[in-house]
Amino acid sequence: MVSGMLGEYDKKRDFRRTPEPAPTAPAAGAGPLLFVVQKHAARRLHYDLRLELDGALKSWAIPGGPSLDPQVKRLAVMVEDHPLDYASFEGNIPAGEYGAGQVIVWDRGDYSPDEEGKLSFGDRDEASERLRRGLAAGKLSFTLRGHKLKGSWTLVKMKRGQNDWLLIKHRDEQADTAKNILDKDRSVVSGLTIDNLKAGKKASAPTSTAPGLDNVASARRTAFPARLAPMLASSAERPFSDPDWLFEPKLDGYRTIAAISDGRVRLLSRNGLDVTEKYAVIVESLRRQPAASLVLDGEIIALDEKGKLCFQCLQGYLESMGRRDNQGPAAAAIIYYVFDILYLDGYDLSGVPLTGRKEVLDRVLSTTPAMRFLEHFEGEGEVIYHAAIDQGLEGVLAKRKGSVYKPGQRSPDWLKIKSVKTDDFVIGGYTPGTGNRSHSFGALVLGYYNDKDRLIPAGNVGSGFDDRLLTDLKSRLDAIKTERSPFEAKVDLNTPVTWVRPELVAEVKFSERTRDGRLRAPVFLRLREDKTPDQVRVSLGDTKAPSGRTKEAGPADDPPPRRAKDAVEDVLVQLRRPEDNLTIEVEGNRINLTNLEKVLWPGGGKQPARTKRDLLLYLAGVAPYLLKHLRDRPLTLSRYPDGIDGEHFWQKHWGHPVPEFVATAPLSEHGRKTHDYLLCNNLATLLWLGQVADLELHTWFSRVIPGPDRDIPGDLTEPAEILDFLTSYPDFIIFDIDPYIYSGTESRGAEPGLNKKGFTATCEVALWLKEILDGLSLSAFVKTSGRTGLHIFVPILRHFDFHAVHAATRTICQFVLQRHPASVTTEWAVEKRTGKVFLDYNQNVRGKTLASILSPRPSPEATVSMPLPWEGLMKVYPTNFTVASVPAILADSGDPWAGILDAKRDLKALLDSGRKK
Repeated sequence: MVSGMLGEYDKKRDFRRTPEPAPTAPAAGAGPLLFVVQKHAARRLHYDLRLELDGALKSWAIPGGPSLDPQVKRLAVMVEDHPLDYASFEGNIPAGEYGAGQVIVWDRGDYSPDEEGKLSFGDRDEASERLRRGLAAGKLSFTLRGHKLKGSWTLVKMKRGQNDWLLIKHRDEQADTAKNILDKDRSVVSGLTIDNLKAGKKASAPTSTAPGLDNVASARRTAFPARLAPMLASSAERPFSDPDWLFEPKLDGYRTIAAISDGRVRLLSRNGLDVTEKYAVIVESLRRQPAASLVLDGEIIALDEKGKLCFQCLQGYLESMGRRDNQGPAAAAIIYYVFDILYLDGYDLSGVPLTGRKEVLDRVLSTTPAMRFLEHFEGEGEVIYHAAIDQGLEGVLAKRKGSVYKPGQRSPDWLKIKSVKTDDFVIGGYTPGTGNRSHSFGALVLGYYNDKDRLIPAGNVGSGFDDRLLTDLKSRLDAIKTERSPFEAKVDLNTPVTWVRPELVAEVKFSERTRDGRLRAPVFLRLREDKTPDQVRVSLGDTKAPSGRTKEAGPADDPPPRRAKDAVEDVLVQLRRPEDNLTIEVEGNRINLTNLEKVLWPGGGKQPARTKRDLLLYLAGVAPYLLKHLRDRPLTLSRYPDGIDGEHFWQKHWGHPVPEFVATAPLSEHGRKTHDYLLCNNLATLLWLGQVADLELHTWFSRVIPGPDRDIPGDLTEPAEILDFLTSYPDFIIFDIDPYIYSGTESRGAEPGLNKKGFTATCEVALWLKEILDGLSLSAFVKTSGRTGLHIFVPILRHFDFHAVHAATRTICQFVLQRHPASVTTEWAVEKRTGKVFLDYNQNVRGKTLASILSPRPSPEATVSMPLPWEGLMKVYPTNFTVASVPAILADSGDPWAGILDAKRDLKALLDSGRKK
């Protein structure tokens, strides 16, 4: 029996039956006090707020859950204290036990009393004493730093009821009268929902009791850092996608370190200059941060009156601080975008992996209009890069998820990827101006320092200046004139040069850099007030993207034909080894294959059984033809783990970790939550799909990449928004043609089986449809469905969304129906289709799929959805094409659909002309 604060908790539970933690003596705590909110589906759904104090969790049950609206007062019933270990408890409390039901950790973090604006995050003993006094007085005021709940809150004891309190959100930047925070229904620990637990999913074992800094891997308790310097990024030549990297938009502003210590707020430029007095609005936001000591890294930017990034506005703002006659563009807003945290309340976080630092930052940062969290995106670097460029940004910063923070060092773990080449150069002189620039200068003479600290000439820049900039720069240059050249080597110019002391740094864009470091087509961008000349070093080469997987921006690249063929041959050799379980090498990737002799198609009669090995041999054999049709299209999996006679299930979202060679895309359907869809962009992924018994390959009719026929609007910035937009514009009009002509051997209520009469009628309807499409100058491509019917794909430019394409397809089907009413039907009711061929236009919907070209089908014959030339349509039968026969057919005749995306037509113009006919 446990006495003291946890005695009541102990009495109510049988720890032989409940998985809840038994009371134990708490270890000595360190760092800020923790809080947790658990969602508890007991007899009635409620939320439990638990605050650490004196070695236990003070607990309140909140029937309505917390609200961000300060006008909403939630009843909070104080219940028995819980042990600290309860902060990480998730799971099912069995029936018959106290509190039976499901529990998830809905939110957690740390907290501090905050009455009178004073925080005690850095002093655990002081915080505890203040909380004891608040409890005794019946009123607690505290600041939460959680994943979902942030800012200041109060618990007020009511006069009625010994244990009745009210939970109220204070009015601050985190208050929100419109947002329902309870809509975020997943655990912050496992990602599970209450419904997941009810369905039998297991909560993962807790990894730590508390979310405090002591439990953040590699966080070290140290004194406040004496030196503050930003980590620097290397350059990469092109965007890439990689699941081990995060991607941030690259902002055009001033890199700034923010520091709070001993009640003092400082803002430091990248070269250590104190710029605190220049940004009063940001300093005020920093004073409101829920931390006693803090170091942040971020970028100060300016927005113009239209809300767009404007570096000139930032320069104008800074100039206006020192003079009243500034004529530069005015800044509508100055904002500090924070992307990293280096120190918090006595803990050095620089050794914490980037993802851990981001998590702490998201939990701690109290955002304001002048201070915001810079969002990052995982994996899909190329999509983020294109979105950034479309928004007028410089590019992206790629950061390795596991990277630590290295103050003052340039690291290949951070890469800057810009749409145009730019670099910083020291100004060493200027040439005389002529004509309308005779009052200023002609060009700036540029250089950079080598590893021996010698200034090396890099050419000159004479464009990119307006009149005001020419005047200002000339004035500053004249103030630092010198008689002697600052360059190590002779500057090769056929004009006099006025030398200046190397004190100013210019950012210049250019088309390329010659081998000796000179610039071609240079254009002046700005002075780098935040950078000192000694920081400008030679950088003639770009850092390669990770793992050798750098790709040009845009769709996944096809490997060269020779290399692709060699990869397939290599895989086929490995698959023919006799072992039932194999590990194969595919283009540098390892895939574990199991149960290769498992029968997927049982066969029967003259049909031999086909195994998983046969499936994989088929996929490898057709990969050079198939992959180009799958690439960049979301997949819906149709899995048969025990063969076509066993269990079958559809799988749109892959809810587990995927191998690093498998690409995914975050997409939503019908405005619902975003999920990761698989993409099959390479041979390794295709074979992995075979390993997981994805017997059928069902692809979307749209792609996740932009192109000449569909670019990304400038107002979209979120990856999921961008991908949802792109996938709303199909590449094809789809016609699904199925015969409802029965052979007479079907069982009652069954769909029509494959028969020659029905298939012949289907081919006739397809040819009638092609006749109409030809009249509209639309190219049509036909394939067997692999079952009883045909699929016709009409490639179109991505100018219309699915709604418009669906309407157009319906109109075309009506043309066919009007000409052949006795043979064709578009009726949705199955009983009205009998004896006719069903012409279905309803597949033209975002997210709907058909079996892909060359996809195997779950038929006894192991048939394949086979692309056909129109001239041979009436000469073939679906069972001619199986996983055994198709590779040889393709090798002999090629892919009739190889040029389908090159045959796109503009649907609007062609339909208009078709109507006129």
